[in-house]
Amino acid sequence: MDLMVTMQIAWKSLLVNKMRSILTMLGIIIGVAAVIVMVSLSQGSSAGITERISSMGANLLTVTAGGSSGPVRGTSTARLTVKDADAISELPLVKYVAPEASSSYTVTVGSSTWTSTTTGTTPELQKIKDWDTASGEFFAEDDVQKGTTVAVLGNTVVENLFPSGKALGEKIKINGLTFTVVGTLVEKGTSGMGSDQDDCIYIPITTAQQRLMGSGSLRQINVQADSQEALTPLKESISALLRQRHRLAATADDDFNIRDMTQLLSTIEDTTKIMTFLLGGIAGISLIVGGIGIMNIMLVSVTERTREIGIRMAVGATTRDILTQFLIEALLLSLMGGIAGILIGWVGTGLLSWLASLKMEMVPWIVAIALGFSMMVGLFFGYYPARKAANSNPIEALRFE
Repeated sequence: MDLMVTMQIAWKSLLVNKMRSILTMLGIIIGVAAVIVMVSLSQGSSAGITERISSMGANLLTVTAGGSSGPVRGTSTARLTVKDADAISELPLVKYVAPEASSSYTVTVGSSTWTSTTTGTTPELQKIKDWDTASGEFFAEDDVQKGTTVAVLGNTVVENLFPSGKALGEKIKINGLTFTVVGTLVEKGTSGMGSDQDDCIYIPITTAQQRLMGSGSLRQINVQADSQEALTPLKESISALLRQRHRLAATADDDFNIRDMTQLLSTIEDTTKIMTFLLGGIAGISLIVGGIGIMNIMLVSVTERTREIGIRMAVGATTRDILTQFLIEALLLSLMGGIAGILIGWVGTGLLSWLASLKMEMVPWIVAIALGFSMMVGLFFGYYPARKAANSNPIEALRFE
C-alpha cells in the first residue's frame, strides 16, 4: 500500500480512541519535559558559574602567599611584596599585573556606616577584570605614586552609603581616614565562589600599605597572560622567579601558590557534565516508562483489532503493510508526545526561571536529543506489538470474535 494511505489509516485508528492515545502519550510527554527542564537547569547553572569566574579576569593567574596547603614549614613569614609584583611584570608573556592588599574596615558617611573589604591595588586591576565605571573613573598611576586618598566604590557600597546613588565627589571615612570618591563601578554580581564582587572599595596600594594597613605584605598578585596558551609557560616562569627572589633551596617547598582560573573552569565544566548526564538519565527513565506504556496499549490494540487485521490481509494487505501500520501508530504516539513534551518543557523552563529566579539555558541539542530518543523509544517498544499483528493468521483472525 501507499505510505500516505498507511499513515492515514494509522492516524484514524488513534483518533478512534482519543483519550487512550493521550494517556499513552503521557509518559513520553513527562519524560521529554523532564529531560529538557533538568538539562536546562544544569546548563544554566554551569553557564552562570562560568560567567562569574570569567568576570574575575580572562587568562588570569593569581599568586598568593603560602604553599598550596598553607604556610610552608621551615620558612620565616611567607609573604608577597610589591617588588615581587614589579619583578613579575618584567616577565615575557605578561599583559598586566595588579597586586592586592586588602582588609575589612568600617566605612562612615555622616551617620551611615557599612563594613566592606577595602583593597589597595593599581589601575591595572580594572583592566584585568574589564570592569567599567558607572560614574567617574578609576584612580590613576599618579595616585599610586603620590599615595593620594582617593577611592573607587562598588555598587553594594554605594547603595548602602548613598541611597540617592550619587557618590561621586563625596567624602567617606575608612577606619577614620578621609577619602574622596573618584569613581563608582558598574554592578557585577556574585563571583564563582559566591561572594559579592560589588561589596568592595579600591584605593591606591601605596595609600593602603602606608596609611591604612601599616604593612608591606600583599594578599595576592593578579597576573594576566597575553593569551590562554601562555598560561602554562608563564606559570612556570613566575614560579622560578619567586623561588629565586625568596631564596628557596632546591629541596624546599614553594612559599607561594599560583592558581590558574582555567583549571577551576575545567573542573567545574567536568562536574557539570556529570550532573547533566545524571539529571538527564534520571529524567530519561520516564521516557522508558512511557515506551512501556506504548507497548502495553499497542498490544491491547492488536488484540482488539484482530478481526480488522484478518480482513485487511484477506483483501491483499501484506505482512509488511500490517507491520508498517502499527509501527507508524507507535511513531505517531511518540512523536506527538515528544512535541507536547518539548512545549511543556519550554514553558516549565521559563516559569522556573521567572518564579524561582533560576538561571536556565535551553539548548537546541537537548531538544533534538529528547525528541529523537522519544521516537526511538516508540519504535523499540512498538516493534513487538507490530510484529505480533503482522504475524497474525488471516483465517484465525477472521474467525476472532
